[in-house]
Formats: sequence, structure tokens, C-alpha cells
Amino acid sequence: MANNNEQFIAFHDTIKMSQTKKETLRTNREAIRAKIRNHFKTNHSDYIQPKFCWQGSFAMDTILNPIKDEEGLGAYDLDDGIYFISDDIAERKDIEWYHEEIYKAVDGHTNQDPDDKDPCVTVNYADGHHVDLPAYFMLKDGTPQLSHRKTPWLESDPKGLREWFNEECRNKHNLKRIVRYLKAWCDYVKSVTDKKMPTGCILTMLAAEHYIAPTEDNREDMQMKDILVKMYNSLSAEDGFHCNRPTTPYDDLFEGYNSKRKSDFLNELKSFKEDAERAINSKNPKDACGKWQKQFGLRFCCSTAKDEDEDAQ
Repeated sequence: MANNNEQFIAFHDTIKMSQTKKETLRTNREAIRAKIRNHFKTNHSDYIQPKFCWQGSFAMDTILNPIKDEEGLGAYDLDDGIYFISDDIAERKDIEWYHEEIYKAVDGHTNQDPDDKDPCVTVNYADGHHVDLPAYFMLKDGTPQLSHRKTPWLESDPKGLREWFNEECRNKHNLKRIVRYLKAWCDYVKSVTDKKMPTGCILTMLAAEHYIAPTEDNREDMQMKDILVKMYNSLSAEDGFHCNRPTTPYDDLFEGYNSKRKSDFLNELKSFKEDAERAINSKNPKDACGKWQKQFGLRFCCSTAKDEDEDAQ
């Protein structure tokens, strides 16, 4: 049975964001927040002043280095929620008002024009990374309501999702690492096939739901294989294709998948699962490493994997 745990550990070091880059992103975040605070203080001093909550993969500490990111920040997708908290629902403005004011606040912040999307305003950077700025109205002790054009005032609780994930990680060893591996796999599949793969949020929930504890020797290659088998068997079962959000609004994140998108994902997951099984069952670590590399790309380095013939000498 081949053992590629050493290669998994090295791969994780490659894909995990460095502290230096995290500090750069925090600096960018604080600059955006300062712009927004100043805008509302200057132009709407009589209205609720915004509060902020970092959310998404950065807040959950599962953010990755992009595949093409060698020197710069690359195509990071970051989220910083803007909250307007009141004890009176009558203070809630129209959705367009929040979009327009946030857009005004960040317009000109970078050399790239911001985007005003249905769920948020996005600040774009020349190196490819961007920061999404969703706005929420929230009654004190209530559930945040997202100012989304297509689903007006949708109840959504990103902070609650982060707290749920942190609790899951307390009881599930290596869960963050498993999430990073799944996201790295999806990133690679997208880069070579242009298929629309699941979001990081979906992969996080799937990893937690189908989690299997590592073996006593803490082999991450074995743990990854076990989770992939469980995940595929569950999702491919009749009426098993679901990913239910564990916090408000408790929706099924696969609900909007058409038959092609569902089939594409299940086919890629099956391929990943089968290569993982072949790798674990192989007697040659170098051949086994090639199976993992097929799914993760060249960032999964096989130079340290021994060939079976080398051990025989």
C-alpha cells in the first residue's frame, strides 16, 4: 500500500496562504473600511454608521494561494460584510440605496472600476484579487438581511456560519486541511476543463458532513481517500444530491444545479475518488503520487516520492 503522506504535507504548504499575504489583505481590507466609514460619516452622519465583519474563506482560514499566483496576490475572492444595525425596521433603506452609497464610497479606491453586482459591490485590484462588499440590515439581536437585488432582504448569517465551522473544527481533526485540499482540487479542475465547480462554501459543508477521522498514524492521503469515497457514495445515491446549509437560511446549495452541472461535478468527483483508491492500493509510491497529481495538478510534487524499484535496491 503506497504512502504519499509526505507529498500531501508539502502540497498543503504550497496551497495555504502565507502570513505575509494575509497581512497584505488585512491592510487592504482596513483601507476599504476606512473609505466606507468616512463616506457615511461625511455624507450620512444622521444615519446608522456601518460595522464590518470579515466573512468567507479568509475568516474561516481556508483561503488558498491561486494556481497562477507566483509573486502577487492573484485572483483571491474575499468577503467583508457591511452591517447596518438598528432597533427599528423603519430605518431600513431601499436596497439600491445601500448599493449606491457603498459604490460611491469605494469608487476610485483602486485603478480598477468597482462592480455593482446583485448581491454586493466589488472592489477590484489590478493583480486580479477582489473584495466583495455585501450590505446587511440587521435588527438588534435579529438575523442579518442581505441587500440582494434578486432575493430582496434574504436572511443570511455569515457570522453564524463561521461559528458553526469553528465548532466543527474543534471536533474534527484536519478538517481545515481537508477543505483546502478539496478547494485546490476544484481550482485545478476549473483551470483545465472550464467546468463550473462547487463554491468553497459548498466544499466546506461537504467536507464537514462527510468527514472521516484520520487513521492512528494521521495519514492525510488515506483520510482524503476515505472522505472522497463517503462523499461520492452519498451524493450519487438516489435523492442524495444535497448540500444543506447548517445556518440561516438553511437552504440546499445544490438546489439551483441543472442536470449538466450536477453530472459534471459527480463525474469529476468519481474520477477523484477512483484515482484516490488506486493511489492508496498501489504498491509504488511514485506511481501513486502520479494519481494524486492528476487530480491536483503539478503543484502536487512527486519528486520526493520513491519508486518501487529504488526500495528494492
